[in-house]
Amino acid sequence: MKHIRMIGRTKSRTIMLCVMMVLCFGMGAFAYQSDMMVSTAQERPSGEVSIRILIDERTLLLFSDGQVWKRYPIAIGKSSTPSPIGEWHIVWKDVNWGTGFGTRWMGLDVPWGTFGIHGTNKPWSIGESASHGCIRMQNEDVEELFEWVPLGTTVKIEGQTFLGQTRLQYPMAGQAVVALQLKLRELGYLSGRADGRYGKGVEEAVKALQRQWDLPETGIADESLLRQIQEASSRG
Repeated sequence: MKHIRMIGRTKSRTIMLCVMMVLCFGMGAFAYQSDMMVSTAQERPSGEVSIRILIDERTLLLFSDGQVWKRYPIAIGKSSTPSPIGEWHIVWKDVNWGTGFGTRWMGLDVPWGTFGIHGTNKPWSIGESASHGCIRMQNEDVEELFEWVPLGTTVKIEGQTFLGQTRLQYPMAGQAVVALQLKLRELGYLSGRADGRYGKGVEEAVKALQRQWDLPETGIADESLLRQIQEASSRG
């Protein structure tokens, strides 16, 4: 009987303690519990993942089935070594890839250089234009992202592009080709991703535009044609 009375007193004290916590802290304890539930719910995305990088905002967005799942601060390329605007895929992943790349590396299929999403040994650079073109992340962020995105994940890097006055033709590659692809797609002559490659599809799109505009069908985007494309795009 004594043992039963002790158990009863313990239960009563536990109940009284809970009541006192509510009276003293109000809903704070429950709010804390709610916050913890939200944070633990932010786990591996269950849908199809994709990445969108906003150069001007220094932000990487991770999507799951087309919905924003998480945002990360990043560092981007310097003005002299800009990050590659365009639509890419993650084509290889590595751990501790090299000095200065932090703890994780995810390489992109950019055709004119080696670019990727990686960590950093300069965490203070996040939020700045500081890299040689790659996308830098805090090591803890890139480690999380590394586990969530498989090979083949789409990475869309958005920022300003310029056609310039360079003659473009098959089989060139570069940032100017991305700008041309985006303009051709905007005008309705090209479908597919802007991958920086002046392939046969781009050549045929240029020929279709030249045919529509009563120009010689060369498939070459010379300086004059680039100016006309820019003007047509500006008119909307």
